[in-house]
Parts: sequence; structure tokens; C-alpha cells
Amino acid sequence: MPKTIKKVGVLTSGGDSPGMNAAIRSVVRTCAYHNIECIGIYRGYQGMIEGDFKEMGPRSVNNIVNKGGTILKSARSLEFKTSEGRKKAHENLTKAGIDALVVIGGDGTFTGGLLFNTEFNFPVMGIPGTIDNDIFGTSHTLGYDTALNTVVDVIDKIRDTASSHNRLFFVEVMGRDAGHIALNAGIGAGAEEILIPEENLGLDRLLESLQKSKASGKSSSIVVIAEGDKIGKNVFELKDYVEANLPEYDVRVSVLGHMQRGGSPSCFDRVLASRLGVKAVESLLEGKSNYMVGLQNDKVALTPLEQAIKGKTMIDRELLRVSDIMST
Repeated sequence: MPKTIKKVGVLTSGGDSPGMNAAIRSVVRTCAYHNIECIGIYRGYQGMIEGDFKEMGPRSVNNIVNKGGTILKSARSLEFKTSEGRKKAHENLTKAGIDALVVIGGDGTFTGGLLFNTEFNFPVMGIPGTIDNDIFGTSHTLGYDTALNTVVDVIDKIRDTASSHNRLFFVEVMGRDAGHIALNAGIGAGAEEILIPEENLGLDRLLESLQKSKASGKSSSIVVIAEGDKIGKNVFELKDYVEANLPEYDVRVSVLGHMQRGGSPSCFDRVLASRLGVKAVESLLEGKSNYMVGLQNDKVALTPLEQAIKGKTMIDRELLRVSDIMST
């Protein structure tokens, strides 16, 4: 018989992303709809260890659907990586009468939730929240769409300056292990080249491409670079290399950094968060555990947490081809 769920805990962990607050709101209100209690756990797994809990009702999540970041805060927890820390966390959940967890975050968050379930047979459901869109089992993670729109908006502004001064701009975006932001935003913003970790463009091809752009009459260029691209040089070293080999270019660098994680979530992310929150709570009530709720072919679907953690997201090869054609 599945465990009867009367009280659900919700937490956010790892890097924040737009849409996390909308997901918290969805979890809280779905619990209220089904007449069960919801407890907010502050500062992720560290808050579980310290018993930093607060009861949440429908009115406690008013006016947060439009806010970036997370009202529950987020923190890394080294203590949770120890069996003693996890035991303390379990004792606090038991004392508070919490029967199940909804964890919002990325693969580190899911790894912690899966381990916790294995040790204590505690029901866990995951919601993917990371702007990098690098979680297997969902076409979109919370915050990805918002980050794309932020990056495209910034590149549009940079292009105005690039065109005015006949400059080459290297724009570095987030994506240490996945180039989804760089590829999609690069195409959307009309970048001449896009460097991503999944593909090794090579320095020679980059120089050749920039030379062709110059020869074809382009007076300015934008190159979008994922922070983990395979050329192996950081963006400032790349700037120096290009200036040394193509002195006709006046090169500037813009590192977008954490602005990509902030800001009001897009409508898409708000709706996605609402759908995933409902599915997470209702799946727990159906006796399911150790799943991530995600979007597959525009339908909300479940993926085993272990698969979500170990699976590898693939870059869209068709988008790479589109990018090559658009840079002509």
C-alpha cells in the first residue's frame, strides 16, 4: 500500500532560475486544493538539516508568480552529503510530520533527493529548475525560456553598438556543459558564429569564418560563446588571439553572467512551472516516488530521477545546420 500523504515539504536547491517561485506557488496551491498541508523548507537541504520550516497556504504565495529567484532561498549543503547530515534532516522531517518532498533544482538537487529516498524510503518528486536546460527527460527546464529572452534582448542592444563602431563582439553566455542557450539565442539574435561545448569549431575555422564575414561586406559581427566551449580558451584569451591574427578587427567582450538567471519569468516559464507543480504533488498522492516531472512533446511526463541525473541531453543537430546557413 502506498504511504498516505498528508503533508508535503517543498524546497529549492542549487542555482536559482526564473520560474522557481511559480513552481513553489503551484505546489502550495495544489496541496491546498487536495486538502493536504504544505511546508516550505528554506535554504534547500541545509534548511532540512536545521529544521528551517514554515507552513505555507494559498495566500502565502500571493504575488510571487512574476518574481525571479526563489522565496525559499537556496544554498549548497556539504553537511547533507554526509550520512549524519541526512539522518538529522530525516529526523526533522519526521518531527514536523512531513510525509513527502518536492525538490526543485538540477541534477545535484535530484542526486540528493534520490539518495535520501534510498536511505529512508522517503517519497521524493523532482521539478527541473536550471537555465542551462541540461536535464534529461524534459524539453524545457524552468528558467531556460526566460534566460533565452534575456540573452537575445542583450545581444540586440550590443549589436547596435557593434554596428555603430564596426566592431566584433564576443558575447559569453552560461552553459558550462551544454550549449542550448548559446545555440538558440545565437540563432535568435543573428550571431555570425556560435561556440558550444558539444562542438569543436576550432580556432582556424573561427578565423576563416570571420575573414569571410569581413570579405562579404559585414562591418560588424557577433560571436556567441557558451562558457564551456571546446576551443579551450577563455573569452578574453580568444579576443587576444583574434586580434593578433586579424588585426583589422576591433574586438570587444561582454560576459553576461548572472543577469541571465534573474528577472521576471516569461509566460512560458510561468505556465510550465504551474503544470509541473500540479503534476508533482498529484503524482505523490498517487503513490509515485523518485520521478522528475518534465515536458515531453508538450505533455507533462514522468522520468525516473536516476535517468534524469544520468541521461545526457543532446544538442539539436538541425539547429546547428540552421546556424551554419544563417551565418552565410
